[in-house]
Amino acid sequence: MVRLGIRKFSFSRAIVPTQLGLLALLSFGAPVIAQAPSQLPIPTTSPAPAITSILYVNPTLGSDQTTAGRTDAAPFRTITFAMQQASAGTVIQLAPGSYTQQSGEQFPVVLKPGVILRGDENSKGANVLIQGSGKTLSKTFGEQNAAIRAANGSEIRGLTVTNMVTRGTGVWVEDVDCIIANNTFTNNNREGVFAMGNSNPTVTDNVFTKNSGNGMSIASGARGLIRNNVFNETGFGLALGGSSIPRLEGNQITQNTAGIYMSGSTRPILRNNVITDSQGDGIIARDSAFPDLGTADSLGNNTIRNNGKDVKLKGIDLNNTTNNTFQAIGNSIDPKKIAGRINFVAGGTNTAFSDVQGHWAQQYIQALASQAIITGFPDGTFKPNDPVTRAQFATIVSKAFSPAPRNPAANFSDVPSKFWGFAAIQSASRGGFMAGFPGGAFRPDQRIPKVQALVALSNGLQFGSGDPSVLSRFQDAASIPSWATGPISAATQRQIVVNYPTVGQLSPNREATRGEVAAFIYQALVNAGKAQAIPSPYVVGAR
Repeated sequence: MVRLGIRKFSFSRAIVPTQLGLLALLSFGAPVIAQAPSQLPIPTTSPAPAITSILYVNPTLGSDQTTAGRTDAAPFRTITFAMQQASAGTVIQLAPGSYTQQSGEQFPVVLKPGVILRGDENSKGANVLIQGSGKTLSKTFGEQNAAIRAANGSEIRGLTVTNMVTRGTGVWVEDVDCIIANNTFTNNNREGVFAMGNSNPTVTDNVFTKNSGNGMSIASGARGLIRNNVFNETGFGLALGGSSIPRLEGNQITQNTAGIYMSGSTRPILRNNVITDSQGDGIIARDSAFPDLGTADSLGNNTIRNNGKDVKLKGIDLNNTTNNTFQAIGNSIDPKKIAGRINFVAGGTNTAFSDVQGHWAQQYIQALASQAIITGFPDGTFKPNDPVTRAQFATIVSKAFSPAPRNPAANFSDVPSKFWGFAAIQSASRGGFMAGFPGGAFRPDQRIPKVQALVALSNGLQFGSGDPSVLSRFQDAASIPSWATGPISAATQRQIVVNYPTVGQLSPNREATRGEVAAFIYQALVNAGKAQAIPSPYVVGAR
């Protein structure tokens, strides 16, 4: 047993032998001067060259002759031979089948710069298997076993990659920018992908499952964007070490030995990830690791819950064994399942409402609740489908935007100074968000319709009148009152409008729900540069 901070953690049960060897690799890397998480760069990838030619490969029907490969009917037999004919901008299109040493492949498959190796992206390579291993020399870690070695500007798409050799890696990425998308990495002895050196890969929409060591390892000074992947039933979903600074967004990291293992001086940025149902810890940080789990200006929106399924491992959701104090702002984490120095900021309110799990507006609701912009009810619910009154909407607007006064104070006949929402109504009114009705009434208890909520945001944020042609996106555009077409057009252009379940159905005169108001407010904060966008298919105009 090794003592880690305030509790014991059994490496003998939590880390398989391939991981023990990997931890030594991950901890290797030159020291760096620490940056604050908010200063860390967002990874980018060099643009791919234009496609200039397509070479076809079929391990069963192909022939490695220079006269072949230019049509699907007369393909090459091996990737190895096709790669010799390829140059930047070439797509090597693989037919369904198994690409192995027995079929003539030489491993590792070494990609050329700018070459795209492509199978079937729609199925994530279900019927296009590359299985094998060969020695490759890493200038950082020496001799390694890999199935594929990426090159600068190369792309790997729509494959299943397996390397069952001891300490075997699926794809080796060192000192290159590349794209790895829509693949399946399974049954690799150590990990599916290993990025190190000055690499800056974009790894998106892949499945990492049943790998003995890790789903993906990132070490030394590597960066990279790791987005919308599934890491499932493996050792560590991700192992991050050295001075790496990857950005992890929108990944599903579930049912692993541990979700994310951090060591060395790694400084990853985590946004919109789901890390659940690990046997041990959801996240464990050692050495001087210092993750960015969310800031006041950029909420984490990570769900880290229900970890520690194996009671013998004594796992928790977030285990900080370092001397650093982590900021964890705007996440869904059980405060009773964290350890170490963690500034757990949830805006003084409950963000784990019992009735929003799986709701289409869940992330919007939790993000605003973490900043105390919205609150729930004493019974732990949020009631996302309930209506919102005009006084409640004014309160939310006041908290979200703290509007500067632009109008003189209004004396609403039905809002006495002792009314609970008096200050918020005055703030929303003076800030230009809301106005009263003829006769001097505000109608604070009236349920606010969607059209009023959107017009209020458009007016208060001074969007002006938008292009009315954008209203053609709504099937019921004719139902929008004439006085609202300009502000609604402007709000639509700025992606403030969120429609569920039908993105083209505005229903402007229907009462807005608490979930809808949360989505509108959050999108307005995104437009103002005060929040990070949450991917949603219900945002009108989103691409």
